[in-house]
Order: sequence, then structure tokens, then C-alpha cells
Amino acid sequence: QQLEQVGLMPRGILMALKPIWGTQVTPEDKQFYRELGQRIAGLRKTQELTQVQLAEKLGIAQQTMAHYEKGSLRIAVALLKSLALILNTTVDELLNESDSATKKKRGPTSKLQQQLEQVGLMPRGKQKFITEMLDALIKQQSA
Repeated sequence: QQLEQVGLMPRGILMALKPIWGTQVTPEDKQFYRELGQRIAGLRKTQELTQVQLAEKLGIAQQTMAHYEKGSLRIAVALLKSLALILNTTVDELLNESDSATKKKRGPTSKLQQQLEQVGLMPRGKQKFITEMLDALIKQQSA
């Protein structure tokens, strides 16, 4: 906590380095791991990987990967480097609470951005359906 207070280490890195044993899980910890899981799921889907495929590459069970993505299980720090490589990102980007697009913009996330993030977490079939609907609406507006 002292490092975080004086700004020497980013909060995301501090959260990932917290020991699991004997610590109380705070609401902030829960929120951090939920958001980390969402980032992992989004990046996994961008790479067109299933949970099973990603879990196999990491040498873990699919159920473990599902728990990581839900934020119900703390991800092992030892997996972060491999995870970042597989997902074509950096450990820093995985752990930081906002991506580069969000960092440029101040203020609350727009409702549209929140909806897009939710769509990104849906199964590919539902994403395709929503994309087709949006394409049709945009085409209709342009006509």
C-alpha cells in the first residue's frame, strides 16, 4: 500500500503481486480481477482463440482459464508473461486498468463504449449477429 500511495508502482502490478495466502480479498481486489479477466477474454477473442486453446498453450485447465476470465480466481503471476506473449500484448497492458485508447480520453466511459466492451465478451456467433445488425442500421442511415 505504501508503494501505491507514493506512486512508485502501478496499481495493477501491485494487485498481481499481492500474495494469495492469508490476505483478505477487498472489493477493489475483486474489481481488479474481474476487469483483468475481461481484458484477457477480449484479447483471447481478438486472437480467435477458445478458452480451451489458450488454456492448453498455458498448460492449465480450461476451467482455470474460465475462472481467470470471470475474475473469480487470481491469476498466477508466473503465467502473466506467457499469457501476454500468446495474446500479443505486454504484461503492463494486461495489468493496467485502462488500455491506450481509454488513457487518451478523460472522464467516464461512454455508454456506447461500455456496450461494445460487453459485445466483445459475447460468443462469436452473437458478436456476428450484432455486427450484422449494426451494419444494416448504418447502411440504412447512409441511404
